[in-house]
Amino acid sequence: MKQTSIFNVISPIMIGPSSSHTAGAVRLGLLAKNIYGGIPKKVTFKLFNSYAQTGKGHGTEKGLLAGILGLSVDDRRIKNIFDDEISKKIKYEFKYYEDFKKHPNSVDFVMENGRTMDIYGESVGAGEVVVRTIDGFSVKLTGEYNTLMIVYDDIPGMISKVTSLIQAKNINIASLHCDRYAKGEEASMCICIDGDLDSEILEVVKHMERVYFVSYINKLGE
Repeated sequence: MKQTSIFNVISPIMIGPSSSHTAGAVRLGLLAKNIYGGIPKKVTFKLFNSYAQTGKGHGTEKGLLAGILGLSVDDRRIKNIFDDEISKKIKYEFKYYEDFKKHPNSVDFVMENGRTMDIYGESVGAGEVVVRTIDGFSVKLTGEYNTLMIVYDDIPGMISKVTSLIQAKNINIASLHCDRYAKGEEASMCICIDGDLDSEILEVVKHMERVYFVSYINKLGE
């Protein structure tokens, strides 16, 4: 059973009025930045439902932008982020939608910097977040674990090759989530670990045949 921390009970120390709309937004932005591998040149935030309807009053837009820029939930710059010099680092825009199929507090990040990546995530309460899809691949990333994400051709043996490298370093795998567009087409693998991967493993994975994308996603701090 997963332990309940004080973070879950009282919500995070934060700038803003709402853990879901403000702290959750910051953490979603941070997680999206970590998945992308850095701050993009441009990001389009597509806000859904409650995020779209009440986000302005709760600081959701400020939180999302702050997270993408790498600010923590308690950074005082969030309050005036649109006027801060740090916001001039990227181009950004906000769009608003209603979609009953999506979570009330959810957002699509369309991030561009040579490579375009679409990341959909949800703020599920008390500052906790879940990323559900990356470029159409189904995932479940909460920011609780360091995570290795790989996009590759769907061929036999790829999962065992990668997991064997990790196990050889005596690193425990907390969870493994795979998805694919169709048999034999592009597939994704997300491996959440107890610990950290060194650069040696990452370099080996990056140079594997028929691997197209590798991202090492650092866990979020509390």
